[in-house]
Amino acid sequence: MLVTTANDLAGYRIVQHLGVVRGITVRSRSVVGNFLGSVAAFFGGRISVYVTLAENARNEAFQHMVEHAEQGRANAIIAMRYDANEIMPGITEVLAYGSAVVVEKL
Repeated sequence: MLVTTANDLAGYRIVQHLGVVRGITVRSRSVVGNFLGSVAAFFGGRISVYVTLAENARNEAFQHMVEHAEQGRANAIIAMRYDANEIMPGITEVLAYGSAVVVEKL
């Protein structure tokens, strides 16, 4: 699966637009994660427990988006984006979305 944030793929021609695809996940921080994050924030610098949480959430949403595109017989996703919203304190939704397309090599 080819995925790009651009609106086209260099070296490929879009032959069919299949519509918007998305992948979503909802994650929460654990009590231990919040405690470790608070300690790290007190000293400043990179807060690795939150970086790991964010990376895992984005990866999961991305994988769901790719699966959604594959189910629709797409071989590429263009204009891919991420979005995140806090649903309530400590619970965050991460969305990956883009346009599913069929491309062929030029």
